[in-house]
Amino acid sequence: MAKRLLEFRNATAIAGVGYTPFTKNSGVSTLTLACRAVLAALADAGLTADDVDGLATHRVGDSAPPTLVGPALGLADLSWHLDQFGGGSVSHAVVGQAALAVATGMAETVVCYRAINARSEFRMGGTGRALPVSPEVQYQAPYGYVAPPQQYAMYARAHMLRYGTTAEHFGTLAVTQRANAAKNPRALMRTPITLDDYLTSRWIAEPFRLLDCCLETDGACAVVVTTAERARELRRPPVLISAAAWGGGQSHLSGGDPTVTAAAGLAPRLYAQAGLGPEDVDVAEIYDCFTYSVIVQLEDYGFCPKGEGGPYVASGATALDGPLPVNTHGGFLSEGYVHGVNHIAEAVSQLRGEAGDRQVPGAEVALSTAQPGYILPATSALILRRA
Repeated sequence: MAKRLLEFRNATAIAGVGYTPFTKNSGVSTLTLACRAVLAALADAGLTADDVDGLATHRVGDSAPPTLVGPALGLADLSWHLDQFGGGSVSHAVVGQAALAVATGMAETVVCYRAINARSEFRMGGTGRALPVSPEVQYQAPYGYVAPPQQYAMYARAHMLRYGTTAEHFGTLAVTQRANAAKNPRALMRTPITLDDYLTSRWIAEPFRLLDCCLETDGACAVVVTTAERARELRRPPVLISAAAWGGGQSHLSGGDPTVTAAAGLAPRLYAQAGLGPEDVDVAEIYDCFTYSVIVQLEDYGFCPKGEGGPYVASGATALDGPLPVNTHGGFLSEGYVHGVNHIAEAVSQLRGEAGDRQVPGAEVALSTAQPGYILPATSALILRRA
């Protein structure tokens, strides 16, 4: 197994990234958004649809599956595709599986994408849809306990009670990420905020205020995965996939320590696969459906001891000029929520040195993470590095 992991390390690369605008009402279908993002990513890499032999996505809520996107792009014979059921927890597993397909020769050029009208159509955790598949939900629904902010709020409160994490810790993270978004022309929310703005924003589900919660966004994002060798011949500097890990843990809805996520189990496997450790990471794009999810992952990925994620953020460590810049694009809190893939794309931009005013100088290694395993007990992550 170790030999195979060494063979996988840096064998594949992300050769292109593409976006649609992030809006509150796209005015088009998720299929249209998906096609636009795929074509934008291919153009970024200097490729066309004729070069594609694989497509991959994940879905909860609205979706544009590869079996529709492929024909819409004129692709008559995909050699590999993936339509992964699951929310943000599998967002990075999709890219990992695409990398495996490329590394083993099942496909040569795979575009991974996510298209979502999460504001104008089916809102995450909103009404007008069937309940999620997690069996515990049937016991929560009679009490109105089904929306993601409600569920995450309970985990955040447990962390506050056990470790003394404060609202000011959450607020500092929100303020820092908004400052990053102010330097990002794609971001939906670019107006700077203060800690007072955070503390006076309205309650959503205590201890979460409005500014603790990610944006509801219409948009799409895509990345092109191919061999490292081929990527070096294309338009943009390649970004190598050094490690890709995914897996499950214990459902927190049925028990277990609510202050420890599935990321704590996955992180050692991820770092071992890359041959790196948390001290080697120059920039981190950490899944921020809520402010708390960043704080708990800073702990579980080994950047600070358990219980010290809040003080770590308050110290300025995650700011652009800190030792570990986090969510340099503004994250889901301020750039937009595209269910995980825009974190990967931002990591690529940082490692290519193309992030403009928000560029982290000398960034060579990036961590990008998925939803850490709350609600559904699964997570995934990538370690990328500059070629």
